[in-house]
Amino acid sequence: MKHSMTKTVKQAAHFTHPYLLNPTNPVTLNLIGCGGTGSQVLTCLARMHVSLLALGHTGLQVNVFDDDTVTEANKGRQLFADAEIGRNKAVVLVNRINRFFGTDWKAISSRYGRDTHCDSSITLSCVDSVETRYKVAEVLKSRTTGENRQVHQPIYWMDFGNRQYTGQVILSTIGKVEQPPSKKYSPVSELPLVTEEFKQLLDEADGDDMPSCSMAEALAKQDLFINSTLAQMGASLLWQLFREGMIFNRGFFLNLKDFRSQPLKIT
Repeated sequence: MKHSMTKTVKQAAHFTHPYLLNPTNPVTLNLIGCGGTGSQVLTCLARMHVSLLALGHTGLQVNVFDDDTVTEANKGRQLFADAEIGRNKAVVLVNRINRFFGTDWKAISSRYGRDTHCDSSITLSCVDSVETRYKVAEVLKSRTTGENRQVHQPIYWMDFGNRQYTGQVILSTIGKVEQPPSKKYSPVSELPLVTEEFKQLLDEADGDDMPSCSMAEALAKQDLFINSTLAQMGASLLWQLFREGMIFNRGFFLNLKDFRSQPLKIT
């Protein structure tokens, strides 16, 4: 009598680079852009840093890049006050975080690029334009190849993007991350760059990124809570990398209008 054999398909997973789990020094992150989403992400990173320290981890060291200044339109939707109008966004937020959490994070009041880049294991981009994303990708790839190969390699890139009611967060690896053998899961070493896998989506979404003149005008472009929702959910994915050592999703697509979220599975 013949018995049919059913082959079990292993679930695809990505195992966190071991350096993030047991580093000898604080894990370095570059946060590019600290407006609507970035200002919320920065607060999430500070909470994550304190929590990691409580768990015996070395925590985070964050560099924040933004050449923009606070305007009247930024109040409410972004985390800025009247007294901060006219000041650089990165400097305002990093000073506030350092005072409140006792960190020594760094503000860079200029655009991110080859000349301003700081070596970091993780890059988080919260920017308005597709052009800036391509520049980020270009810099990150240049740090891992050819003559520009660096001692401290970039490992992950998490990109945040949104329109008025919708948005997405996508995690990529910068090259391949060596994976351990697994009998239970199918390890995936490389997560595609957002600028390559979703190039058409990014190009179609590239639109008006001109500053708003009032808060009402700003809210017409982006809903009040789309940025903070993306920040919380994206930070949760980053937290899983640190806390659980593996992930099954590498991002998500969000529609806040009808409260739908679609995970982006690792394949």
